[in-house]
Amino acid sequence: MSTSDTTHESSPNGTESSGPEDPGRRRRSGRVVLIAVMLVVAVAGAATAALTLQKDGASTDHAEETATATAPVTRGDVVETESVDGKLTYAGEQSISATANGVVTWVPSEGTTITRGKSLFKIDNKPVTLMYGSLPLYRTLKEGVKGADVKALETNLKVLGYGDALTVDKEFTSTTADAVKEWQQDVGLKETGTVDASQVVFESGPLRVSEVAVDKGGRVGVGAKALTVTGTEPTVHVDLDPAKQNTAKKGATVGVTLPDGKEVKGKITLVGKVAKAGKEKGKSTIDVDIKLSTKKSGSIDQAPVTVKLESERAKDVLSVPIEALLALREGGFGVEVVKGTRKDVVPVKTGTYGGGRVEISGSGISEGTKVGVPSS
Repeated sequence: MSTSDTTHESSPNGTESSGPEDPGRRRRSGRVVLIAVMLVVAVAGAATAALTLQKDGASTDHAEETATATAPVTRGDVVETESVDGKLTYAGEQSISATANGVVTWVPSEGTTITRGKSLFKIDNKPVTLMYGSLPLYRTLKEGVKGADVKALETNLKVLGYGDALTVDKEFTSTTADAVKEWQQDVGLKETGTVDASQVVFESGPLRVSEVAVDKGGRVGVGAKALTVTGTEPTVHVDLDPAKQNTAKKGATVGVTLPDGKEVKGKITLVGKVAKAGKEKGKSTIDVDIKLSTKKSGSIDQAPVTVKLESERAKDVLSVPIEALLALREGGFGVEVVKGTRKDVVPVKTGTYGGGRVEISGSGISEGTKVGVPSS
């Protein structure tokens, strides 16, 4: 704008005086004002166009400003998860009772893993040994006895290196008795050639000691609780709200965030069918156990963890990163489809959300289609 069109002279009393009016100046001023108004309207129109997302898929001039990166539409499962609290523990908790009367002369430390041939505890300095078997030792095993428990004993003796001539079967023979005597001599028991529950406890595998219920030097009787033991593989236990039971399915894979922040996979091995009283009054829960894919979960029993349970899964669908969605002014969502230098906003229908992605469908949307996303 020319300064000559806006310059005024001051009157003696301080007010501005324009002097005689020039018709040409009026026309020039009107033209300048008109141009200014047109510029304002043009800028406002451009701004409105830049802020409005077209539902009909019209090309958008502002695309380079709103999305400078692209991501492909992919096909696969979209999984929605729900996080719940759990705790690290060990499955298969049970009690081991004293099998003889006497004074406790040795006990293991809590957290100890006991394997085949090792002592669970000692009474009157006589060891009670762990052996592997599916049946409890409910009778005295001696020459002439037959059964699955005899076979289990012979299997353990053979694995532990006793009885070179021993044949593993269900019959307790003189050869079995000789192998028993060899074992008894090595562990400090009287060499009787017979075995009973005061000497051996059969369990399905290794045991982890979670609690020692007797004191060294204390006197115990048969049947008194001596140890609380569990299996040796770490597991995760969840006290689940029954209203969320549909999120826990036996055999399903879940994500578990450990105390150190590391996330590992796990598989649900147990979903309780009976609700039990929860810690909060008036609340009930169902048991959910999860087997971890790794044994490196830390050694802290009862440590808190976070479990991601699957609440919904959309199988074999098209999806994009959630940040690719654009809110349309007329409602709903769209995505910016990028084809070469052309960028068009296309309305889409959304479905399941999960894992940072969202299921979409719509005209012109197919696997491999590139959509705009905010640059990182």
